[in-house]
Amino acid sequence: MDITAFDQELNEMVLTGRAMEAFEKYYADDVVMQENSDEPFVGKDFNRKREIEFFDSIAEWHGGECSAAAVNGDVSFSEWVVDVTFKNGFRMKLEQVAVRRWKNGQIAHERFYYNKGH
Repeated sequence: MDITAFDQELNEMVLTGRAMEAFEKYYADDVVMQENSDEPFVGKDFNRKREIEFFDSIAEWHGGECSAAAVNGDVSFSEWVVDVTFKNGFRMKLEQVAVRRWKNGQIAHERFYYNKGH
């Protein structure tokens, strides 16, 4: 199991507009996803709805990059900058770090760290 290769492929899928395809391939059925210190969201079905809602809220993708990535054991880290305009007209540059805990070739836990003030 090559977590580095899995993580690189997942990141590339996100950057090429295939985030939901990556979600189906790489996220475990019992995945736990969390934003900062907020309550975690449990289960692939529930998180799939959240992901679809987020991507459906975007009107225009201006660009994005995964500027840094690393793997340590069964954990991968990636730093992201994404520039989008939402359907409400608000343009935002999202900067965040994703920490993914892998198990059996899938993400068991993913947590995003970002400044909520932006």
